[in-house]
Formats: sequence, C-alpha cells, structure tokens
Amino acid sequence: MGYRGRFAPSPTGPIHLGTARTALLGWLRARGEGGAFVLRMEDLDAPRARPGAAQAILEDLAWLGLDWDEGPDVGGPCGPYTQSEKLDRYAEVLARLAPFTYPCTCSRKEIQELASAPHGAEPVYPGTCRAGPTHPEREAATRFRMPDPPPAFDDAVLGRVEGVGRGDFVLHRRDGAFAYQLACVVDDHDMRITEVLRGADLVASTPRQIALYEALGWPVLAFAHVPLVLGPDGERLAKRHGAISIAELRAAGQDAASIVGALAHGVGLIDAPRPTRPAELVGRLELARLRAR
Repeated sequence: MGYRGRFAPSPTGPIHLGTARTALLGWLRARGEGGAFVLRMEDLDAPRARPGAAQAILEDLAWLGLDWDEGPDVGGPCGPYTQSEKLDRYAEVLARLAPFTYPCTCSRKEIQELASAPHGAEPVYPGTCRAGPTHPEREAATRFRMPDPPPAFDDAVLGRVEGVGRGDFVLHRRDGAFAYQLACVVDDHDMRITEVLRGADLVASTPRQIALYEALGWPVLAFAHVPLVLGPDGERLAKRHGAISIAELRAAGQDAASIVGALAHGVGLIDAPRPTRPAELVGRLELARLRAR
C-alpha cells in the first residue's frame, strides 16, 4: 500500500488561513509522495456543527486548487467519510477496549480542582475513579487507562517527542457522544491512513492515540505536526483574533493563487509571497525543514 494522507476538518464554520495552510501541506505531502489524499468530516460535536458548513469547506478547498481522492462527496473504498455515519463502528471498537477502560463520574469542575496544570493548559486527570466511580449515582463517562510514561514518538517535523499526553482520557462522554481520540484512531485505521499530518496544537493527542493503537493491536501510523499560523498574541490564529475566512477573502475578490502563495511563503516553500497554484509546489515540501514566520 502506498502513501495515504488525510485532512479532517470539523464543520463548525468556514475555514480560515490556518486551516487552509494545514490542508495545503497535507495535500502537497500526499501528491509529492504519489499517494492518496483523503478528506473526512469530523462532525461528532453536534452542538457546534453548522448547517451547510461541510459543503462550504469543500467548495473553499476546491477553489484554492486542492482536490481529494476519497471523501464525503466523492466516496471511496474506506467510507463512510463523515463521522456521524460511523457511530456503530465506534461503539464496536469501544467494546473491544473494555479491558483498558473504566467508568468515570467526575465532573469537569471537579477535575479542574483536583488536577494541577499551568494556566490555560489541559488538566491531567489524576485517576480519581480508577478504583471505582466516586459518584455511582451519576451517569459515567468511559475513560482510558493511559500508560505512564506516555508513549514517545518520532515526528517528521518536530523530531523526538516525549513526556506529553499524560493522564487518563475520555473515550465516551457522559452525554453519550464518542470523543475525538477514539473516533480519530478508528477513522485513520479504517481509512488506511499511513501518515497523519496536522497542526502542532494536536501534539499531545498523539501519545494517546498511539496508546489506543497499541491496545487494539493495530499498526501505529507516522505523524507530522506542522507549524500553526499564529495571531498577534502568539497563540493559534482563531476567531478571537478576527481571523478572516477563505470565504470572506474569496467574496472580497482575492485571487486563490495569491492566497496559496502567501501560505506557501509562510512556511518557506517559496522565497516571496507571489501568486502560486498548489500544483506548482508539488515536490517542494520537506517536512524536516518546515519553518514558520
């Protein structure tokens, strides 16, 4: 089997420059390796999903000059490519993981109070319910027993990564929704993805997903965490920064090639932000040399 990469946006709104750059890099990686590029919609967070957002994302990506070999609109041999259509599959895999999980009845507030974490960081769950639910009268989430230390891994961009992703984590929420970590692992396995290229904000998810692959006896994938587009505060570019969406740029008359050129220049693929089509960049991406400006 050859190279298989993927891009997996959530249909919670239009894509902005940061999301578009990750999509571009994933597409370039797949095309440069002569492999397949898979697109899937991660729509498990139903309250945040917006009607029409999934279709708008597909249209914006195509307008930028990106295409995909498999996805929710074109189908393929590894579908379905929309997470809300795979709930039975997630339940099946969750049952297989029973020896590695336990019911947890802690509330988010309780975890925040019990766990020690720097300001703004995700708290590390201290294993309060490992010996049994502390509040058996409550509905329980299903939590995975994370090994300590967490699995280390070699990242194609960051190099050796160790000591992140600590703490037991949720696979199935108290409200009945499947969590990102479980769904992502199942999808990447089912879609025969060989390398996960995504933003550096998801580095801490990787040891958790590796632990799930190992518990299931599935092959562990390769990983590449690419630089983020940052806002003025040094944090990931987001709506709070007034991030302009691709749709807004498009409506304002911006040229797709100019946007692609600016994104490519931001990671050093070209020496100046000039109009560039994605096809002109194939073969230029070297993950180990990615840089952010």
